[in-house]
Amino acid sequence: MQQEKIKELIEQALAEKPTLFLIDFEIKQNNQILVIIDDDKGVSVHDCIDVSRKIEHNLDRDEEDFSLEVTSAGVSTPLRLPRQFKKNIGRKLAVKTETDSYEAKLEKADENEVLLKWKAREPKPVGKGKVTVKKEAVLPYNDIVEAKVMITF
Repeated sequence: MQQEKIKELIEQALAEKPTLFLIDFEIKQNNQILVIIDDDKGVSVHDCIDVSRKIEHNLDRDEEDFSLEVTSAGVSTPLRLPRQFKKNIGRKLAVKTETDSYEAKLEKADENEVLLKWKAREPKPVGKGKVTVKKEAVLPYNDIVEAKVMITF
């Protein structure tokens, strides 16, 4: 399978639905094509079907056999793009960098970085006991190794 051709077909399919965007695509062994999409308001089954059809109808199985799977970014799928972070403002994230881990509320996200805020219990500066302290961290996307939305029940 030609990766450029597949990418072009995906872009054409997504151009018809501007709210959809590509998270990732991969061509595995035996021409298994996996496409992961997202939408600012959520991906429907119909969105996946439409994208799948646009790609599939422009490939010839007689020329080269393939399997195609178009799926949405699941709950356990790490956030990768600034657009995904923006979509999840206000939610609690588990974020890992090379040196730290955070469980914090995503307060802000732009094209370059995110702002995380959380509360922590720390020893009092004077005396015994602990005090609740508000903390925040500004992390450039380049520093984030992994970020996932935390689901609470």
